[in-house]
Amino acid sequence: MSKIFHSLIGETVQVEVSGKKIINGTVRDIGSDIIVLFDGIDYIYMPIVHMKNVQVGDKNENNINMSTDEPGINVDKELSFRKVLTTAKGMFVEIYIASNQSIHGYVTSIMNNYFVFYSPIFKTMYVTLNHVKWLIPYPINQRPYGLDNQNLPVQPTSLSLARTFEMQVERLTNEVVVFDMGETKNMIGKINKVADNIVELQIARDYPVYLNLHHIKSVRKV
Repeated sequence: MSKIFHSLIGETVQVEVSGKKIINGTVRDIGSDIIVLFDGIDYIYMPIVHMKNVQVGDKNENNINMSTDEPGINVDKELSFRKVLTTAKGMFVEIYIASNQSIHGYVTSIMNNYFVFYSPIFKTMYVTLNHVKWLIPYPINQRPYGLDNQNLPVQPTSLSLARTFEMQVERLTNEVVVFDMGETKNMIGKINKVADNIVELQIARDYPVYLNLHHIKSVRKV
């Protein structure tokens, strides 16, 4: 735990996150690699690695009241991002990956460097741990899009999973996939091959593009 960040517990801060996103909130807890903010409505679990800078602000500037409720995810012993994800399995959460990529659903499995996320919109997704900017647990009894149990059942995945994200992408060879939620046309196509962290992707116009897996945030099979 950073002694510098530990001194911010109880302070209202403004955090700039990778991707030029600004979050205002009161610091509720600090872990080995994560900070917990309360923004007046939600608890935001934010990996420290994505925090570009932190400024202490006026407590009344953003009308953020200190919550007396316990955070939505209670972790035994030392707080860390992996422990938050593990505790959150099966809970409804919002995760933010990159610009305008907020996904709602639940975590089903956690592997070495990625996790499996089920979204009622995007279905089963494989998301790299390194690119998650924050996680927000839903309030109790609230469900994504107001769906009921019949339309959004919470159940563990029965998929066969590889240990690493790179190996899981390789298993999708010859499948049509969407990388990074299709933010550009070059992120949708059929995987021809995967080698040395490079993906050869056959896009719609029948020519390949080459993607660096180190920069891929998520993938889902079509």
